[in-house]
Parts: sequence; structure tokens; C-alpha cells
Amino acid sequence: MRTALGLDRPLVVQYVTWLSAFLRGDWGSSIATGRPVSAMLGAAWPATALLVVLSLALSYLIGIAIGTLQSRLRRGSDVAISAVTISFYAMPGYWLGLMLVLLFTYRLGWLPAFGAAGVDADFLGPGGRLVDRLRHLALPLITLTLIGAGGIARYVREAMLDVRGLPFVTTARAKGVAESTVRYRHMFRNALIPVVTLLGLSLPALFSGAVFVEGIFAWPGVGRVLIEAVVARDYPVVMAATAVSATLVVLGNLLADQLVSWADPRVRHG
Repeated sequence: MRTALGLDRPLVVQYVTWLSAFLRGDWGSSIATGRPVSAMLGAAWPATALLVVLSLALSYLIGIAIGTLQSRLRRGSDVAISAVTISFYAMPGYWLGLMLVLLFTYRLGWLPAFGAAGVDADFLGPGGRLVDRLRHLALPLITLTLIGAGGIARYVREAMLDVRGLPFVTTARAKGVAESTVRYRHMFRNALIPVVTLLGLSLPALFSGAVFVEGIFAWPGVGRVLIEAVVARDYPVVMAATAVSATLVVLGNLLADQLVSWADPRVRHG
């Protein structure tokens, strides 16, 4: 096995050999299963993409709405909502997921806790399969959405408060522009610039997903494959997943820069 993996060669030779093969799309084979690593990650990718894309969309919709509302509230109400959003943002995903399982599965019995489909999914009609899939998707989706919305709400609130005192807002109000127009056309659009940056930096999550959340709910995505590979010491799978995730971090930063230049004319023309 050491010879097959090239571990008997110098470290520099190992790295150059692995990197050249990785760039060619040859990510090796799993030690535990013998399957090509690219096939394993490719099979798990759709489940992770479904979960994370939906959670990103809901997190931004809910977070932007809450952050905008907070910027208009009095201090007491703002502090109360801030305490809730910060609490969700700071919660570990695996702990929040377990609490949701305890409440919605074991106490109330409303939602299933594990997997992406029930054991009888193959015997259901199209409508029944859709409902079954949504019920299994609900808890991991709620977990990621609550955590993401809490962080985005904080960014939007701070951005709205920063923009509120800028000269162009004061000028618009002095000209007699309606308050709703000032708030949503002038303040809101400028406050979204840091949020757009966050959207680009969220790209790595499309691959790695919430690893521990997928592990808690046995969601058949990339995160679960990575956890199983770490437990089994399946080095080729771990190395490929880590390298792809690192690549997406770089691409996410580049995308964030492009989104900022698109959203902010000052950056674009500068």
C-alpha cells in the first residue's frame, strides 16, 4: 500500500506527483471502497448542493429582512433581536441540529431525523416522494438557515446603521424625498455591498457543506463522505475533498471581488 500510494518516495516527489495527477482529474481511488474518489465525490455532490443552495437562499432572505427591520427599531427591541441572532450565529451546527432532533423528532414526532428518504420511498408516488424528501430535508435545512440568517442579519443591521448617517442620505431627506424611497433606494442598496461580498465567500460551502450537520443528520452529501473518510483514514478521499474545498475558497474570493465591483460603481470606475 505504501508503494501504491507513493509514500516510499521523497516528500517533494510525492507532492508534485499528486498535484499533477489532481490537476489532470486523477484523484486516485478510495482505500476503503476501491472506488474512484472523483466518482464518490461526484455522487455526493447533488445532495450537498441542494442542501446548501437552499439554506443560502433562505438565510439571505431571512437575514436581510431581519437586519433591515432591526435598523428601524428602537434600542430595546433591537437589543432583544440582536441577542437572538447572535445566539443562533454562535451556536455550533451539530449542537443546534441535535436540539432540533430532540424537539421535532423525539418530543413532537413531526419530522424524521436521519437520511434523505424513508425506507418506503420507492413504493410512494411522485407526490409522496416529494413530501418525503422535503420532510427529511427540513431539519438540516432549518439548522443551516438559522445559523446563516443570524450572521447575515448582523451584517445588514450594521451596514444599514453605517449608511444612515452618510451625507447622501441627509441630502435626500433634505430634498424632501419620501422616507421609504430614502430607506430602500438609497440606504438599502448601499448597505448590500458587504452582504454581496459574503455571497461570494459562501462558494466553498457549496462543496464542503456543513460537514458536521450532514454527519448529524446522515445526509448523503460530501460532508458525510468526508467524515467517513477521516474515520476510516481514507487519505485519497480526504486529500481530494480538502484540495477542492481550498480551490473553491480562492475562487470564492475572486468572485467576491467581482461582485463588489459590480455592486459598487466607485470600485468599478476606480
